[in-house]
Amino acid sequence: MHKRSLLQAVALSATVAVTSSTSLLAQVALSGQVTSAEEGAMEGVLVSAKKEGGTITITVVSDASGQFSFPASKLAAGKYALSIRAIGYDLQGSPSVELAGDKGATADIKLVKTKNITRQLSNGEWIMSVPGNQQQKLSLLNCVSCHTLERIVKSSYDVEGFATQILPRMGSYANQSIPLHAQKRIATRLLEERGDTLAQARKRQAEFLSSINLSNSAWEYELKTLPRPKGSGTKVIYTEYDLPRPTIEPHDVVIGADGNAYYSNFGEQTFGYIDPKTGAHSEVAMPDLKKGWPTGMLGLRPDKDGNMWLGMMYQGAIAKVDLKDKKVTTWSMPPEMNKDQTQVNMVRAEKSHVDGKVWSQNNGFAAIHRLDLKTGQIESLEPFKAAGVGETHNIYDIIPDSKNNAYFTDIAAEYIGKVDKDTMKVTLFQMPKKPAGPRRGMMDEQDRIWFGEYRGNRIGMFDTKTETFKEWELPTPWSNPYDVMLDKNENAWTGSMINDRVVRLDTKTGQFTEYLLPKTTNIRRVFVDNSTTPPTFWVGSNHGASIIKLETLD
Repeated sequence: MHKRSLLQAVALSATVAVTSSTSLLAQVALSGQVTSAEEGAMEGVLVSAKKEGGTITITVVSDASGQFSFPASKLAAGKYALSIRAIGYDLQGSPSVELAGDKGATADIKLVKTKNITRQLSNGEWIMSVPGNQQQKLSLLNCVSCHTLERIVKSSYDVEGFATQILPRMGSYANQSIPLHAQKRIATRLLEERGDTLAQARKRQAEFLSSINLSNSAWEYELKTLPRPKGSGTKVIYTEYDLPRPTIEPHDVVIGADGNAYYSNFGEQTFGYIDPKTGAHSEVAMPDLKKGWPTGMLGLRPDKDGNMWLGMMYQGAIAKVDLKDKKVTTWSMPPEMNKDQTQVNMVRAEKSHVDGKVWSQNNGFAAIHRLDLKTGQIESLEPFKAAGVGETHNIYDIIPDSKNNAYFTDIAAEYIGKVDKDTMKVTLFQMPKKPAGPRRGMMDEQDRIWFGEYRGNRIGMFDTKTETFKEWELPTPWSNPYDVMLDKNENAWTGSMINDRVVRLDTKTGQFTEYLLPKTTNIRRVFVDNSTTPPTFWVGSNHGASIIKLETLD
C-alpha cells in the first residue's frame, strides 16, 4: 500500500464507556475490552492509564479476547487519562476514567483506523519499508542514536543537501546529542574516516538518504508494519516513571541494594535516581572536569559494595558515587591519554575487590585503561596502535571475569578480546558470523559473556573457559540488540533501540518472548533485578526522559 492510500483510511468515532462495578474482583481496579469495526475483539493492544497530575503511567495489554485489566495495587483512587498503542489504530479524543478507592470500573474501548500511520512507525518498521541493500540499511543504525528515522524519511533534502549540509552537521555532534540538547564534538574520533574516503562515504550516504525521503515529493515504497503482541507477549505490566526534564537521558539504569533505580544521565552532568514506590526523583551534581567539552555520562555499574561507577565520556574521567553519602570521587585520565578525542564510556568495577583494579576503555581511540585504587594511578594499553591502513578497531565494552581479567567487544573489527590481568597480553577471538557488531554485555557466574550483536540481530554468548561462541537469531528483523543480561532462570534479556521491543530468550529451550513497549523507546543498557520473583526488567528511555519497569505475568 502506498502513502496516498494509507492516508485515505476512513476514521470512525471512538467511545469509552466507563461504569462503576462492585461485582469486579477486589484486586482489579479497571478492566474492559478493546474492539474495532475492522477486527472485533483486538489482542495485543497496549492500554495505558496515567493519573491526573501524576508522573507514573501503568500499561497492560489486551488478551486474545480483547480483555484487559489493571490490578488494584497499580492504580490508586483518582482520575486517569487513558491511551493506547496499536499500529494502524487511534483512540479518538482524550478519554478518562474516575476510580474510587473501593470500587472497580470498566472501560470498553473502541479503536478507529488511523488517518496517518507514518507517525506510528518505529525505526525498525521504517528500515523494513525503505528500499536498499543490507549495507545501506545498516547505515541507518548510525542515525537512531540521536533521533528517529522519521526525521529523515519525512525530509526533502536532495543529494547535495545531505552531502553538503546535513551529514557534515550531523557528524559534528557528539553521540549523546538529541534534538532538544545538541552538543558539538571538540575533535573527530581517531577511528572516523578521513579525507577523500569520508567525502566519498558521505556522497554514497547522501544518495541513499535522498532516495528514501520526500525529495521526489512522494514515497514510492510500501509502508510495512510489525504485528501486535500476542500470547505470552501480552502477559505483562509496565510502569513508566517520568523524569522532571525532557533533556534527561537515562542511558543506563541499575537497581541499587536500597531498591532505588539509579541512572546515568547521557547528556548532562547529573547522576539521578528514583524511588520506584513513589516516583520521587533526586539528583547528584557531577563535576565539569573539562569545561567546554560535551557533558554527560554513559556506563553505570555497581561494585561489590553497591557503590556506582560511571564513565564520564568526553570529560575524560572515571567517577565513583558512594551511595551512603552521595560523595563523588573522580580520576582523570593521565595527560597523554586525555586528548581532545578522549571518550571514557565504560567503567567496570564489579571485580575490583579481587585485586583493587578498575577497568575502563576509550571510545575516542582504541585504548584500555586500568585504575589502581590504592595509588590512584591509571595505566593504559593501546592494543591496535600499530594497526594497518584501513584496519579499524572500536573497543566498545569491557567486561571483567571472576579473576578480574578483562574481556572486550570490538564492534568495528568484530572480535571478542581478552586482556590478561597479569601480563596485559591481548588475545583476539573472531566472531563466527558477519556482520555482528558486538556491543555491550555482562559476565555470568560461569564466566560466560552475554552480549548484543547490534549489526547481526543476534544474542551472542562467548564461553571464556572453552573459548567457543553460541548465537541466537532474534525472531523479529531489525531488533538490533544493544545489551544483554542473564537472569537467575537462565533467561537472556535484551532490548531494541530500533523497534521498541524487549526480548526474553529461554536459553534452555531457545524460545523467544517479545514485549512491545508502550512508547517509542530508545533502549540502551538493560538491567534485570533478580531479587524479585519473577525477575523484573528495567530500562531507560534514552530519548523519552523516563524509566520503564517491565513485570511479566507468566
